[in-house]
Amino acid sequence: MEQQRSLSGSSQSPRSPSSQPYLSVSVTDPVKLGNGVQAYISYRVITKTNFPDYQGPEKIVIRRYSDFVWLRDRLFEKYKGIFIPPLPEKSAVEKFRFSAEFIEMRRQALDVFVNRIASHSELQQSDELRTFLQADEDTMERMRSQETGIFKKKPADLMQIFKDVQSRVSDVVLGKEKPVEESNPEYEKLKHYIFELENHLAEAQKHAYRLVKRHRELGQSLSDFGKAAKLLGACEGQDLGKAFSELGAKSETLSIRLQKEAHQLLMNFEEPLKDYVRAVQSIKATIGERANAFRQQCELAETMKLKEINLDKLMLTRSDRVGEAEHEYKELKAASEEATRRFETIVRLMNEEIVRFQEQKTQDMGLAFHEFAKGQARLANSIADAWRSLLPKLEACSAA
Repeated sequence: MEQQRSLSGSSQSPRSPSSQPYLSVSVTDPVKLGNGVQAYISYRVITKTNFPDYQGPEKIVIRRYSDFVWLRDRLFEKYKGIFIPPLPEKSAVEKFRFSAEFIEMRRQALDVFVNRIASHSELQQSDELRTFLQADEDTMERMRSQETGIFKKKPADLMQIFKDVQSRVSDVVLGKEKPVEESNPEYEKLKHYIFELENHLAEAQKHAYRLVKRHRELGQSLSDFGKAAKLLGACEGQDLGKAFSELGAKSETLSIRLQKEAHQLLMNFEEPLKDYVRAVQSIKATIGERANAFRQQCELAETMKLKEINLDKLMLTRSDRVGEAEHEYKELKAASEEATRRFETIVRLMNEEIVRFQEQKTQDMGLAFHEFAKGQARLANSIADAWRSLLPKLEACSAA
């Protein structure tokens, strides 16, 4: 039977002073709805705010993963130059889609995603975020179904786009045209840093995954050993049998401890590393947008020069096409100036964003590695204390 969702909730705002603007978002209560291939997970998204454009101090809505995708896609399309936070990926393996661990990992990642947007000085003011946090489910479904960007174009427009791309690729291959790339030492330094960071983060995340796996395997081995030791104890005499039984019980207790620590390691260490791998991939997408803006700016500037030369020729020959050519030149000049402003805006925003990203990364990675070290120390102490408590009894048996 499908679980039903309740939209009831407290209307009290946080204890923050009313004079201080705040926007707090929580992604909670994941619930599986539907059956078979139509099944999905829905989440309760709770917003508490005193922003004047919002409907009230608290709003609770139900959202599914595709709603989060809609929000990210809309922000990426609208806010060029800003690093849009990444989303957790979908599970490629059907049997893991609805496992408790996967659902909790995704809930946590979605909570991080939406709060990064809510804490961003510009993104938090977006209409898209406000719609996501306040619209009812029917409205949200209509918004998702609205096609945007290239997919909104008519088939004839799409065919022209593909022909233009094919022609440009052919020109590059045949040596008629070289791809236009930005030549800027600071920009090259930024790209090198991002690509290196992605490699190092991916490597660290891979080894974190292995640590989680090792903890789980060791926990399972201790559990199996504990059962075997108990059975062995049942076959032995009173003192030795009791010692073996206690050894088995300790092993099973430590097995549970290791499994819990493996889960903490997954959520507080591997997942933050994986999230930053996704964040760097998001930054690379923004770098791609910057490259597109630069190429468009250069192409328009070059076309404008050709139009200007053509206009001068027409004016010398006193052609009746001068008026039309002047109009085309003015339109092209306006488009070229707009392209330059767009590119300069992306550059400015990226410079601001990389500083913010590095500050946040230092804080988040510091916390993740601190939690990792603290967890490992806690686990090592638990294991040492457990085995140490058994030593006197085992020594007594061996001396008997």
